[in-house]
Amino acid sequence: MSLVALEGVTKHVLLPDDTRLDILRGIDLEIGAGDHVSIVGRSGSGKSTLLNLLGMLDSPSEGTVSFRGDAVGRMGQAKLDRLRGRNVGYVFQQFNLLPGRSALENVAMPLSYAKGREFWARKTIAADMLDRVGLSHRLESPPEQLSGGEQQRVAIARALVRRPALILADEPTGALDVETGGAVMTLLDDIASEAEAALVTITHDVHVAARARRHYRLEAGVLAPVELDLAFRETALGAIAEAPAGVQ
Repeated sequence: MSLVALEGVTKHVLLPDDTRLDILRGIDLEIGAGDHVSIVGRSGSGKSTLLNLLGMLDSPSEGTVSFRGDAVGRMGQAKLDRLRGRNVGYVFQQFNLLPGRSALENVAMPLSYAKGREFWARKTIAADMLDRVGLSHRLESPPEQLSGGEQQRVAIARALVRRPALILADEPTGALDVETGGAVMTLLDDIASEAEAALVTITHDVHVAARARRHYRLEAGVLAPVELDLAFRETALGAIAEAPAGVQ
């Protein structure tokens, strides 16, 4: 059974002049436990909309979103909120950390909605996760005292603190330099693999996308597979660039 599945999903909105804007068209996608999937596309191609549907933050105009075989559209809001909070972790490009709050407080925040041991031990669990991402010496530091790479590691720790089954990363290296971005993706890959969590990376950078096991391109609202060798040679905008020597 797949972890999350989209079947015949479309998404459109009505503009002020009553014309319809089609954002996604007939998306079919299955993601299993332990999968690592990347989706590339130019700005405005609908990548973030697709991520919101996978994360059950938005509903499709047509089609079905299922989580572990259960149709999300049939769930009540309370059940859906619990399902999402327990099973989905988000990593954003701009980090979205709470200013003035320590790294420990930011990472512990998702556990404020937990029950039992997770709630009462939330600071210990958050500290352990920060140690896992190499920030045990920065527990009391607020975001404004952290570098961009450190902030992203805090954001990763926050996304993973409840051990989600599905990790959604929206341009996770977009605000970082190349070297720091590479280190962050390695960390994200490693932790997701250890937890056997599915990882979906939305990016415009094919070098980031190429780290995944399966690759897709979203263009004009249509999702299509991309071969691994092409992912190295093509930019997300579709322009062809020569591959470096030795890359097949």
